[in-house]
Amino acid sequence: MSSRSVSLTSTFLLLAAGGAAACGNDSSPEGFYCADENGVIVDEDNCDDNDGSGGSGHRSGGPYYIYHSPKYRSGYAVGSKLPDGGARFSYNDSATRSMYGLPSTGRVGNGTVKSGVVGKGGSGGHGSSGG
Repeated sequence: MSSRSVSLTSTFLLLAAGGAAACGNDSSPEGFYCADENGVIVDEDNCDDNDGSGGSGHRSGGPYYIYHSPKYRSGYAVGSKLPDGGARFSYNDSATRSMYGLPSTGRVGNGTVKSGVVGKGGSGGHGSSGG
């Protein structure tokens, strides 16, 4: 019974280590896009908070958000709808921008890809604000 106990403990530790590694290894590249409230990609200039509009988030048809997801790849065209499963935050939320490794102000290019960002969410609406 002693060897069986050791075997089970070793197996458990290996599984636990593998699970922890899978959870802690959240370094999938994440894509970022400027889009409207429906997830339709707009010109990235709409998410530039250094243009003197006061950062209202409601510019020429806004509000606009920065959407992000590990599912997003670079190359989606303006006017196309982003795939489901992403999250968003207001384009002028400098704290959240910094958390994702983006510049805290200014323009974020559509299709920007970041690896190993801190605080990646997944499919939630992190920092999402209605408009």
